[in-house]
Amino acid sequence: MTTDRFDPAASDSRWQERWEEQRCFRADSASAKPKAYVLEMFPYPSGRIHMGHVRNYTMGDVLARFRRAQGHEVLHPMGWDAFGMPAENAAMENKVHPGSWTRSNIATMRGQLKRLGFALDWSRELATCEPDYYGHEQALFLDLFAAGLVFRRESEVNWDPVDMTVLANEQVIDGRGWRSGALVERRKLNQWFLRITDFAEELLEGLDTLDHWPDKVRLMQENWIGKSRGLQFRFQRPEGGEVEVFTTRPDTIFGASFVAISPGHPIAEALAAERPDVADFIALAKQGGTTAAEIETAEKLGFDTGLTVTHPLDPDWQLPVWIANFVLMDYGTGALFGVPGHDVRDFEFATKYDLPIKRVVAASADDAEAPLTEAETISGVAVNSRFLDGLTTDEAKAEVIRRAEADGWGKGTTQYRLRDWGVSRQRYWGTPIPIIHCDDCGAVPVPKDQLPVVLPEDVTFDIPGNPLDRHPTWSKVDCPTCGKPARRETDTLDTFVDSSWYFIRFASQPEDKPFDAAEAQAWLPVGQYIGGVEHAILHLLYARFWTRALERIGRLSLKEPFKGLFTQGMVTHETYKAGDGSWLSPGEVTRSGDDWIHIESGQPVTSGRVEKMSKSKKNVVDPDAIIDRYGADAVRWFMLSDSPPERDLEWSIGGIEGAARFVQRVWRLATSPVEPSGEDKAVTRKLHRTIAAVGAAIEGLQFNKAIAAVYELVSTLEKAAPSAARSEAIRTLVILVAPMAPHLAEEAWAALGGDGMVVDQPWPAHDPALLVDDEVTIAVQVNGKLRHTLTAPRGMDREALQAMALSADKISALMEGAEPRKVIVVPDRLVNIVL
Repeated sequence: MTTDRFDPAASDSRWQERWEEQRCFRADSASAKPKAYVLEMFPYPSGRIHMGHVRNYTMGDVLARFRRAQGHEVLHPMGWDAFGMPAENAAMENKVHPGSWTRSNIATMRGQLKRLGFALDWSRELATCEPDYYGHEQALFLDLFAAGLVFRRESEVNWDPVDMTVLANEQVIDGRGWRSGALVERRKLNQWFLRITDFAEELLEGLDTLDHWPDKVRLMQENWIGKSRGLQFRFQRPEGGEVEVFTTRPDTIFGASFVAISPGHPIAEALAAERPDVADFIALAKQGGTTAAEIETAEKLGFDTGLTVTHPLDPDWQLPVWIANFVLMDYGTGALFGVPGHDVRDFEFATKYDLPIKRVVAASADDAEAPLTEAETISGVAVNSRFLDGLTTDEAKAEVIRRAEADGWGKGTTQYRLRDWGVSRQRYWGTPIPIIHCDDCGAVPVPKDQLPVVLPEDVTFDIPGNPLDRHPTWSKVDCPTCGKPARRETDTLDTFVDSSWYFIRFASQPEDKPFDAAEAQAWLPVGQYIGGVEHAILHLLYARFWTRALERIGRLSLKEPFKGLFTQGMVTHETYKAGDGSWLSPGEVTRSGDDWIHIESGQPVTSGRVEKMSKSKKNVVDPDAIIDRYGADAVRWFMLSDSPPERDLEWSIGGIEGAARFVQRVWRLATSPVEPSGEDKAVTRKLHRTIAAVGAAIEGLQFNKAIAAVYELVSTLEKAAPSAARSEAIRTLVILVAPMAPHLAEEAWAALGGDGMVVDQPWPAHDPALLVDDEVTIAVQVNGKLRHTLTAPRGMDREALQAMALSADKISALMEGAEPRKVIVVPDRLVNIVL
């Protein structure tokens, strides 16, 4: 065998150039081959790729290369989710333009991805920050606007008073703005919305068709949509007017002790206009974010308005009306009735303000007087509830709804937790909303022949807030309808809009429109979508909505964008801290025996938990440095080999070094002498079983199992005697490893004298007959105890098996010449000799 080593430094760039020269991975929409669309969630260009990117894109790359070898025309594109707040933050901190920062990062990350040899169609590369992308997005927005799926209304938002911008829920941390640290306020602003609620039921029903999605993701979306059946009804105010509420537990109506309204409720606002104490409380209540987590964990604050409402089932029962900071106008009716005995939040509120707490649900009627020390959110039977007593929870719900509808004070209805999608963002670095505001004509769409509405370059970030609001000329335009002076909309679109249709633009990229429906639908839906579970709700839900919205207005004949979904685990690494508590990177520490030492100071280092790689904890590993040392294929191999892909992968130097050693083992096999003749049935059988195992594992996205099967084949070939069968197995091995280690495979294929490139070779077929064992292991028992085993041809008849067992040396010695009283034979399994 040759001792020459595989040289990834030379090989990687050579084959990447060859693939590019031959345009190997350019997808041909006109091809007659069956189409396969493989897509990983495109990255945000934050600066450099990390090992999470490497793992994600390696998985997709293996599948894309595998589909290509199977004879598919493969679309495997790459682009950049390039708008968003981080670029504006960088502009403020580093005094650079967000576009310059973003495009520089894209160039860096593109180069890093290319070093890994991914089979990507770079000719379809897109960046959402470029006008040739977002201009088409503006056109689609106007199509939805024309169809009534876009509207504008006043809405409560998270407002950062320092950065002077609306914050998404995920940007509110412990009640403060994620960047400024300022206490977030609730503020009402006119916002643009997409009518996703019009699609709530079909989005929910559509989940049943996504049988190639993880169950946990479908459940997360189901819960987010939050379909519930309940009662919408009205409390009447003695002085006139009413308060409308919705409840999923009308069976608890006799447990009500108060009605709570939002600080933004019309009743609260009317009181605030007349009473300074109410106005002061509302100002206090509006501090803090609007996220469910913020509301649940924040201190419950209330203000007794002195108003009352009448219980709908008892005209003599008056309930106090409180303003409460945990009630939002944008959720439900902006009011609720409190049942402290059976709602955790209501219990906390009632306990704080000494309001009645009454049991109206119990496990059985015998527990009607059992004390309540905490809220019991149970189903059971109604108690202390007058005519409902003794009814089950479901029976009581139905009876209250029946009476409400019969008497005209309420109606059984279905509601959804899902709210319309607020897409307005008060920032510069996003897609300009293509609307012009005219005092006479109202909100007027920008004519499509004037798209794209391009962001101005001459903006500054030295003052907090949206630079578009203070630009001297950009927002000043004439009304397209009446010609009078008007104002361009200065809000930009939520970046989730950008990622809600990029997969369509990848499939079809005409210059004059967002996509060609026929061409796009030839590729769609995406056959396999791969990305982090953190996007399980919003991104995936919005993409599903956008696709259905386009279908509703006749732009597509497609409702679900992603046929298959896979959510990979994270890449993790041990964390390290210096003596002063500062984080240290893996490159700053070294092991000394069982301890870790800071290389520069020689001081002891505390190793911490294994956590997701993050810049803040400095437990990141630079892919470029690892590629420089070990080559792209070793990195790819390790990303696939050490853990099931849906689980987290702990990065280790031992793991990457093991992968690098395996690359060399395959290289040594590929460069071993070729034997022209000789059979080896065991090698041939092992080869065909490996072909079947690797193909099935990749098909099932069980990449670690594919790697394990290759390891076994390599071990077999290393031990096997030279033969033509072994040589053929080595050639096939090279094709099998090509999706995982493509540079090694190309180099080995060339060394073996293979025709063309390995990337163009078809996936090897296996012989099903060779997957069936033709030999079996037979247990030989004497008086019921296992004494020996035999290897016999499958299907051997009883007499032959008996003779084989009795003639075995070990059995003959045990029998000492005695004749068996009985021999029990179970074909292919057992021989039991009874003495």
